[in-house]
Amino acid sequence: MGSGGCASPRARETYPRAVEYFQRNLTVRTRAVPPGQELPDLLESLPEGVSPDTDPVCWIRNGSGLVGWGEAARVETSGGERFVEADERWRELVAGMDVDDEVGLPGTGPVAFTSIAFADDPGSSVLIVPEVVIGQRAGVRWITTIGGGRREVREAPPAAAPGTVRYSDGNFPATRYGQAVAEAVHRMRESESLDKVVLAHDLLATTSEPLRGRYLLDNLTRRYPDCWTFAVDGLVGATPELLLRRAGDEVNSRVLAGTAWPRDGRPQHQLVTELIDSAKNRGEHTHAVRSLARELEPFCKELDVPSTPEVLRLRNVLHLASDVSGRLDPALVENGEAGLLRLTRAVHPTAAVGGTPTARAIELIDELEEMDRGRYSGPVGWQDAEGNGEFGIALRCARITEDADGGSRARLFAGCGVVADSDPDTEVAEAEAKMLPVREALEGLR
Repeated sequence: MGSGGCASPRARETYPRAVEYFQRNLTVRTRAVPPGQELPDLLESLPEGVSPDTDPVCWIRNGSGLVGWGEAARVETSGGERFVEADERWRELVAGMDVDDEVGLPGTGPVAFTSIAFADDPGSSVLIVPEVVIGQRAGVRWITTIGGGRREVREAPPAAAPGTVRYSDGNFPATRYGQAVAEAVHRMRESESLDKVVLAHDLLATTSEPLRGRYLLDNLTRRYPDCWTFAVDGLVGATPELLLRRAGDEVNSRVLAGTAWPRDGRPQHQLVTELIDSAKNRGEHTHAVRSLARELEPFCKELDVPSTPEVLRLRNVLHLASDVSGRLDPALVENGEAGLLRLTRAVHPTAAVGGTPTARAIELIDELEEMDRGRYSGPVGWQDAEGNGEFGIALRCARITEDADGGSRARLFAGCGVVADSDPDTEVAEAEAKMLPVREALEGLR
């Protein structure tokens, strides 16, 4: 990542010191579920509750993916070397495991769910190895137990609603966010040293009853099945953006930048045309794709970068999207330098969440954003013992914590790419549209 962090000292969160615990010589068993055996859907397999033993981890898209619970191991890292430290601890842990994997697919055997802080400082990143993982892909269902995890899977009752939801300003509310956007636009118009900066703000939701992560997951997967719905250590959301997928020597990414959303009664076909024809959005998208390709290219023997984007249609917004694919250098795969965490370290932050040029954009984020992003807009996903896995960008999400009054607090985030011809009011409205999925999920819409 470029120099500097993204957090203002006016509104930093307090993080625990970096910690780790390993259960040494863990026993890992993966077994296929026999065809025809009735099992609940992945999310319905998750136990109910909010204790650390049952707080879920999740990565699902269109009904396929991984869910898990319990903690057989946990690693927390921070700072500029957080990717490398997490990768080294993961390799150390895997090296001491006794693995019996009868399925042999990406996502079987040992799996770690990971959520990385956006900034070098001060955010805490986390890697969690669940005690139980249930996976499903291409018609194959499996169960992995790690350490003392139990294999019994029962259909859980529906997640309880969180009661009344009330909203209030976060650390960096929309009014000040609009002012920051105006200042960024002024800076870019006065100087040619910055092409784009991505600025974000937050919103606080308080619930009268405890908010379960599974409640949000249930609602998000039903309304946004084409997104990657995730949960890691209290960060829950549904991201439309795949940062990196690695399977053997193949690597893929879905880059999103450039946005339109329903407003003024415009039909969708008109919004699509306006998005494609918008010089601002096309330029923003070009910066994001070039940023990703430039950092990924040194790891690849082949890299396919589309010349024109497509339009991704979601309930709340439309995005310009480009699917980048490549084939990794076999030598780097062999020596471990092309594992998913190492690749992610090279490409984060892309122009889609930081800006262009990266170092200058991060400096401006640090100056103008009056909050700490934490793990919002950082990489989130899973990896296995072979370095395969999927990381999305933690967008359309909320960080859930307990509230002193017996309910919960959910901190929602949204951001927009700002360029020299951005309009502050429009960027505020765009951010509001991007918060809609989590707000709907909090309010029980499916």
